[in-house]
Amino acid sequence: MELSINSKKPVLVTGGNGFIGSWVVQKLLDKGLIVHVTVRDVKNNLKTDHLKKMSDQSKGIIKLFQADLLENGSFEEAMKGCETVFHTAAPFYFKFKDAVTEFYNPVVKGTENVLETVNKTKSVKTVVYTSTGFATYGDNADIADKNNGILNEECWNDTSSLSHNPYSYCKVTAEKLAWEIAGKQTNWKLKVLNPVNPIGETKSGFSTSGSHELYIQLGNGELKSGAPPFEVAFVDIEDVADAHVNLAFNKNANGRFLIFNEVMSLLSFANILREKFGDQYPLPKKELPKWLLWLVAPIVNKTLSRKYISRNMKHPWKGNNIKSVKELGMKYKPIEKSAIAMFQQMIENKFSSEKYR
Repeated sequence: MELSINSKKPVLVTGGNGFIGSWVVQKLLDKGLIVHVTVRDVKNNLKTDHLKKMSDQSKGIIKLFQADLLENGSFEEAMKGCETVFHTAAPFYFKFKDAVTEFYNPVVKGTENVLETVNKTKSVKTVVYTSTGFATYGDNADIADKNNGILNEECWNDTSSLSHNPYSYCKVTAEKLAWEIAGKQTNWKLKVLNPVNPIGETKSGFSTSGSHELYIQLGNGELKSGAPPFEVAFVDIEDVADAHVNLAFNKNANGRFLIFNEVMSLLSFANILREKFGDQYPLPKKELPKWLLWLVAPIVNKTLSRKYISRNMKHPWKGNNIKSVKELGMKYKPIEKSAIAMFQQMIENKFSSEKYR
């Protein structure tokens, strides 16, 4: 697949120090690009050292800018002269106190803020928005009612709310807003990726993303009595980054793209890890019955509601990724290597959930 890349024009990655953002930055550096990266605090070495190292070791260049999703105009300086904007910045974690403050404001209002700046920046011609697979469905139970029981890019999440799957609700709300804003102008084109459960090691050595929290529980013993009977899709984080680059610079690729590879249960995922690490870690060896999980989970795990258990456990996950294969040239990697690399990194961080926030 031929990509149209102008290495003389800078590109912008919002939230370029995050799990997905850092990998996107790496792929852009590999292309020899000048990459403008926004972070909330450029003086926080813990969040920027890996970016500086990536820049030093590549043929591309990183330029760091400070910006806040909730501060109007804070992305203007970073966006100057850029033809392509990758909006990856968004908080994601399971344990939260206030969905509006922690999700809705940065995700929805933050997207509006970034795109308002795009509208003011005439050099921008393409915006790649990192949505999520959860913008196509809310719970596994929803999938049976969509597109003959198989998710694709035409599906939308219409069951989540601020009280049930609030992160998913905020992401689908933000994506719809992005399409609305894009439809009111003709200077730039919006393209969207909907990745499902990216896994792999982080570029920083640790993570601020909730993407890893569930897998920490696999290794720290919280799930040793049994894995939830939950089926989900996975995708290698490097594939997600490749999809961003391929989508941005392929003039013939448009619209939304559901990005995933393998579908399996959490127990099957744990078994992959056991083949590599043996019994060194308290990985679950069986699935818990759904009725038992429904009974006890809200008592021992405040993040799992009975509604969530009822609508997700023992419900199959089915999707179609053929559009990404045909239009983005995706050749998905098996997830075994990325799962093991991710788990090894967690071992080095001693399965600390605090480290991953």
